[in-house]
Amino acid sequence: MLRYMIQRMLLMLPTLLGVALLVFFMLRVMPGDIVELKLRADGASVSEDVLNQERARLGLDKPLHVQLATWLGGMLVGDMGLSMWTGQPVAHEIAIRLELSLQVSFMATLIAVLISIPAGTVAALFKDTWIDYIVRVLAIAGLAVPSFWLGMITILSLLTLFSWLPPITFTPFLQDPGANLAQLIWPALAVGYRYSAVATRMTRSALLEVLREDYIRTARAKGVFERLVVARHAMRNAILPVITVIGLEFAFLIGGLVVTEQVFNLNGIGKLFVQAVGRGDYTLIQGLVMLVAFIAVAVNFAVDILYAVFDPRIRYGGR
Repeated sequence: MLRYMIQRMLLMLPTLLGVALLVFFMLRVMPGDIVELKLRADGASVSEDVLNQERARLGLDKPLHVQLATWLGGMLVGDMGLSMWTGQPVAHEIAIRLELSLQVSFMATLIAVLISIPAGTVAALFKDTWIDYIVRVLAIAGLAVPSFWLGMITILSLLTLFSWLPPITFTPFLQDPGANLAQLIWPALAVGYRYSAVATRMTRSALLEVLREDYIRTARAKGVFERLVVARHAMRNAILPVITVIGLEFAFLIGGLVVTEQVFNLNGIGKLFVQAVGRGDYTLIQGLVMLVAFIAVAVNFAVDILYAVFDPRIRYGGR
């Protein structure tokens, strides 16, 4: 198992390096100049000498290989550089928003898991009955309804029925759990519903496929209780593709809540992404992309470990 974990961890390094090189050079070939956007955005008259001085201060006058080496060297020691727009450390700009986005993602994932696995299991066990039809309709509705639209309906319903709106200011959970949940439970429900629809369909399909296997029929023929057949034999194998879907969706949520954050007025990572791209803030975009890439490979690593836990053949085979 240890060898398997080390192999998976080593595979993370070239992935992160490839992402770093790709985002660095792609940003440099994009049209636009952040210095002109920053100093001449409102039609201000700024001389070319001032623009050149600002480029020198930001390090944009150096050769690309020097800029790349400086950035990668800083990343190795945890220094993401300074935001070219605000002048604040990129790590600080991300840190003050990361808690909110992580909490919404974790809550949405928890909601999705609590809904999808039981619902998908029940739908598979009662295939082609009214229970299965209801679960499938709800799952298809979750896929068809955008989470931001569901969020707007949620806000309008709270305002119309209860004359109440969620708090606007973010409050850390440890500081005031009530105020924190009053603000974040609604976007988590809106995102978690769509998230659960994908996982529900995957759970149902995977479980139906496993229930047709010979070893399941053999277990039933031996008189094993149906509950044990489903829990110990079927779910252990059917859960593997579900884990993959849940992991991929969670990695996507960290930077993919842009519209949902706008609807609920949340100042999270998604909103920061939009601001950084609009301003052409190279260092901030690079830091955000590397954050999402690191979370994605970390989640994939966790999924690989869970695969090895549920299917011992993986770790014994060394794959």
